[in-house]
Amino acid sequence: MYYYGYDPTYILVLIGFLITLIAQIYVSSTYKKYKKVKNKSGLQGFEVARRILDEGGLSNIDIVEVKGELTDHYDPGRKVVRLSTDIFHGETVAAASVAAHECGHALQDKEGYFFLKLRSSLVPFVNFSNKFGYIAILIGLIFGFIELMWVGIFLELAILIFQLITLPVEFNASKRALEFLKKGTLIEKSEQDGSRKMLTAAALTYVASVLATILQIFRLIIIASNRDD
Repeated sequence: MYYYGYDPTYILVLIGFLITLIAQIYVSSTYKKYKKVKNKSGLQGFEVARRILDEGGLSNIDIVEVKGELTDHYDPGRKVVRLSTDIFHGETVAAASVAAHECGHALQDKEGYFFLKLRSSLVPFVNFSNKFGYIAILIGLIFGFIELMWVGIFLELAILIFQLITLPVEFNASKRALEFLKKGTLIEKSEQDGSRKMLTAAALTYVASVLATILQIFRLIIIASNRDD
């Protein structure tokens, strides 16, 4: 029920925003903390990544530097690990952790990790859903086309499924990263706790995104159901 133009479902948007904001603040503060902690091996992020890839039988994978902060990612199409400047050159616990995580994705790709393959197969449909989902919802709301609004909600559900599939991909990559960092003595034992915290903080941003999307879809369902009545 709505009073004086007030939409009570906006509380769901606010909760989702706060969850995402808290997760972003946490990962940013954790990154800034361990960005200042030098790793005792003295290895740069690039060197950590190179060792992990070579030991994993991926000497064919290139490592390149990209601009931005925490813009690090593995490109499965071009078979390239891309590391942001601070990670590429950094001799810190944060740099080693992030570099190792991205190499974890490369190892998943090599082994044909199920959830990575599934996520990659959904990318075209998710890109379509991301582009047209809210357009359908907006047109449905403005012109009263409730059926079109439900189509938009369905497209948003595809994005949620994609985010849910991303969770095991990210957690598995972090697990692989920690195993390699320990096994290869790329970080000292005293630094392992910091690396674990760094990787956990990053993973929590994906959890926050899932929760925020669930709340948003729930809100849209409430609105569409009220319009149907």
